[in-house]
Amino acid sequence: MYEKIFDLTGKVALVTGGSKGLGKAMARVYAEHGANIMICSRNAEELAAAAAEIGDGLSVRVEWMMADLSQRGEAQRLAEETLQRMGRVDVLVNNAGSNVPQRADQITDEAWDRIIELNLSGIMRLTRALLPQMMERQWGRVIHISSVLGLGGKPGRNVYSATKSALIGMARSTALDMGPYGVTVNCISPGPFLTDLPLGVLTDEQKQEFTNRTALKRWGKPEEIAGLALLLGTDAGSYITGATLLIDGGVLANTL
Repeated sequence: MYEKIFDLTGKVALVTGGSKGLGKAMARVYAEHGANIMICSRNAEELAAAAAEIGDGLSVRVEWMMADLSQRGEAQRLAEETLQRMGRVDVLVNNAGSNVPQRADQITDEAWDRIIELNLSGIMRLTRALLPQMMERQWGRVIHISSVLGLGGKPGRNVYSATKSALIGMARSTALDMGPYGVTVNCISPGPFLTDLPLGVLTDEQKQEFTNRTALKRWGKPEEIAGLALLLGTDAGSYITGATLLIDGGVLANTL
């Protein structure tokens, strides 16, 4: 009865920001369970290497393309080219994102506009472009990668936190729109994971602060998001929608 609830054979997963970190880990777990994969980022060399790793030892198809989702128009281009090359998208993981730490009184319009476009508006556009073909088949999985900072706050993370909170609200409403069509829409909110984005903007003191706030007293490894992504991306998670699932090592539980 339950042997095929994680099976993605014949389906296609598109993972943005899939050339490294959490994106690559999620793409690999989908590939291991039978999905054909499309990944995108801005770096061709990283994409080619990641595609080889994701498909290593597997018989699935792994494709890649360059796309800068901070630029208006790129989401639509990505959707159209993916559908042309892969024929369909069943699982969409909106993982691409960035962060420009700025104190509230120092936020620049340039940083605000770029992060809003990448972390929020581009996600809306890509999701909008791919929903109709999911609706037609009466099956789809949309996963937005939010953040623990979409549920809590931290000094200097104004733009980032705003976008990650907005993704949670957007997922709830989209889930209500899409429920009658068999399409689920959820958020994953990671805490401190060993990826380039947080490690590139945090000082050693801040990194240790995150370590201390976790219940497990360590940062997460990218592969530790794979199980949750698989749950939400398959029939195993068919009754989960409009939800935000936290995977933060216990950071948010540490309120004192």
